[in-house]
Parts: sequence; structure tokens; C-alpha cells
Amino acid sequence: MDVLKRVPIREQEPKVRATNFEEVCLGYTQEEAQEEAARCLNCRNAQCVKGCPVSINIPKFISEVKEGKFSEASATIAESSALPAVCGRVCPQESQCEGKCIRGIKGEPVSIGKLERFVADWSRENGVVPAKPEKTNGIRIAVIGSGPSGLTCAGDLAKMGYEVTIFEALHEAGGVLTYGIPEFRLPKTRVVRPEIENVKKLGVKIETDVIIGKSVTIDELMEEEGFKAVFIGSGAGLPKFMGIPGENANGVFSANEYLTRSNLMKAFRDDYDTPIFLGKKVAVVGGGNVAMDAARTALRLGAEVHIVYRRSEAELPARVEEVHHAKEEGVQFDLLTNPVEILTDENDWVTGMVVRRMELGEPDASGRRRPVEVEGSDYTIDVDTVIMSLGTSPNPLISSTTEGLETNKWKCIIADENNGKTTKEGVYAGGDAVTGAATVILAMEAGKAGARGIHEYLKGEK
Repeated sequence: MDVLKRVPIREQEPKVRATNFEEVCLGYTQEEAQEEAARCLNCRNAQCVKGCPVSINIPKFISEVKEGKFSEASATIAESSALPAVCGRVCPQESQCEGKCIRGIKGEPVSIGKLERFVADWSRENGVVPAKPEKTNGIRIAVIGSGPSGLTCAGDLAKMGYEVTIFEALHEAGGVLTYGIPEFRLPKTRVVRPEIENVKKLGVKIETDVIIGKSVTIDELMEEEGFKAVFIGSGAGLPKFMGIPGENANGVFSANEYLTRSNLMKAFRDDYDTPIFLGKKVAVVGGGNVAMDAARTALRLGAEVHIVYRRSEAELPARVEEVHHAKEEGVQFDLLTNPVEILTDENDWVTGMVVRRMELGEPDASGRRRPVEVEGSDYTIDVDTVIMSLGTSPNPLISSTTEGLETNKWKCIIADENNGKTTKEGVYAGGDAVTGAATVILAMEAGKAGARGIHEYLKGEK
């Protein structure tokens, strides 16, 4: 075995997977996982743990995998993370734990994410369930939103003995894990639902179809329903648009709506009658993970797909693995290209998109080189569907119905990142509702911080 090289991970063939919604990555076998775990140097001052937003004891769980002690490895991860099967699949490990791996200085870093996924899948298949606290302290806490930050906060508080109820606006729990990330990256029935069930096994109650700000307000939860503290993890579900001519035409979608129809409402399946517009030639505007998800979904629904992005490949915000998978499957990349107008027919259906070539200038505030328009370079691409994937912002419903809860100019709730404390007493917040659209693992880190903050607050109050 070459210790400098990773144990390769098995994947569905690109031509095959481009026609189905089955998971792309097939994961490690027990033997492969143990062989990969043996590459870990078990560093005393482990940098990988510093790179993990939820501080999993990575060397310990990997050494347990190496020895074949999978249920011990599961318990080690569970001390820090409530969603290991999710994180093992969708975390940007290359810029976090694996990016700090000492083995990666000479050779390839240890596949920490794939090992976490292996342990989580092994635990699920072997019926390992988290231990419920022996008794509760009778203090009730409300969590708004059942995405990664809400589930993490609720799980941590339940382990401390609190009685937690999650209120979810949609008809199914999971937040972005359920409506945003496609089946081929994150299977719902096999992975997401069991992880949510594990949080419920800790004693957490989940009430769906409850829209905070409409069904009930935060003040009512605290004053009339007896909740001593509230954590807001309501995400960022409000899509952004460019404001260009033709953007209101038929056949223009936000990536949010397009993915929700497919992922939550199962439009990709023949046994569901959820409508989804099946374009023949689709342009996805944007370069993040959500753009890749929308593009790869449209491709599987039978379209020719183009990613239209105004910077070059080096600046694509999506994970390297996502870009690689999209290219393998046949998604085409029109880089250094920016839409200026969407063209329509007499019935207001999309017929094409006028785009302008860009070139890269000096770096901007994000540290990436700023795209500059090339005069007179406009041309038209023939498309019948445009999916806008330009990021999302928080829905202002909660902040506008909660007195004393301050937001910034982007309508994000203002909260202390160390403990989730907002400007309203007893109310904490974290995840995309605070930061705007970010990653699953950063939302989980914020959920953990919120749980700590609420615990400190209630200890002080008692």
C-alpha cells in the first residue's frame, strides 16, 4: 500500500449516473475504510480537529476505525456531531479538516469525510442509536427550523436534559438537507430521515407546518406557551435575482424553487405529479454548490445544461468535487460570461439569453479578481429555461414579527457568533438566518454555539 495515496473511492460511472438519481459516491467497504484509516499519522497536536467547525475528535475516531471498533468510532463522532452521515457527504472537507491534515503535506490528506460517512452508514445499518438522557429538567426550549443548525442545537440541548420542540414551516423536516441538496448527493430516505430520527430519539419533538410569524409568534411561544428560550435556525430561503430585462418570463426559476420541486416534492419521480419545467436547453446562472446541484438535476431530467458564470474556473465557489462530477456528467461551462437580458417569444416564454464576455481585473473585497465587462462582446445563447443561482437571503417574516430582534442591512439576524445571543432577551440564532447562505457544517457550528449560549443563559437565570 502506498501511504502517500488515498484509498480510491468507488463511484457510479458518469454515463450511467447522468441518467439516474441514485447516489454518485458509493462509499468505502470495511476493508477499504480500515486501510484508509491506517494512513492517519495520529498527530499529537492534531490540526484536523482545528479545521473542523464542530471539533470532532478526528484522530480518535480514525484510530478506532483502523482497529475495527466501529461502534466506538460512532460514539466518538456523536459527542460532537448529530449529523455525521450528512457531513461525511456534503462538508467542504478539502478546505477544513482535510485541508489541515499533516499527511497532506507529503502526499494526499487522509479521506476524513469518507471515513466519517463510513462510520455513520455502518452505525445506521447496524442499529446503533444515540443514548437518550435519563431524565429531563422540565425546562422547555423552542427551536425554529429543522435544518442543520436547528437539528444540532436541539440535539445538544436534549443531551443536556432540556425539553426541546422544533417548529418547521414545511411539511417535512430537514430544511436544506431535504429541499435543497439533491438525492444523488444526499439520499433522503436512506440518510437524511434516519439522522433526523436519531435527533428525535434524544427526546426532541418536531412539529411541521408551523410558520413562525404567521401560525404563532416568538413572543407568543415565550409568553403564552411557556418556552424559556428560543433558537432561530430558519435558514435563508429567499432567492436573489439579477434585475435584468426578461427575468420575469415563463421558464425562469430560482435554483431554490427548482430544487425544492425536485428534492422535497419529488418531481424527478414518475410516481409523483409535481410539475417541473423540463427544458431542452437550460442555462444555470452562478457558480456555487447550489448551481452545480441545479445543473446536475436538470441534466438528469434530460436537458443540455450550461453553467454561466462571470468569473473563471479558479474562482468558482463550488467544491472541486462538485465541479469535477458536473463536468464528467456532461454539464458545459460558459465561464467569464454574464447575462444581460433574457429573450422571450410573444407568449412570454424564454427563447434565449443575451450574455456579455467578461475579463478579470484587480481583486475585490472577497479577494477574488473582479470581473470587468468586455465592450461590444454580447452574443446570444439559445435556451428555453434559465435557473438563477445567485445566493439567498433570510426571509424577513420572523424578524418583522418579533419586536426587539435586530437585523442588518441584508435582513440577517444580528447574533453573537460565540453563543448565538441576539438583541432580544432569551432569543438566540444561528446558521444562514444570521450569516446568509453558507455551508451545512457552519450552520451546525452555529447550532452548537446557540445551545451553549442558551444553557449558560438558563443556568444564570435559575
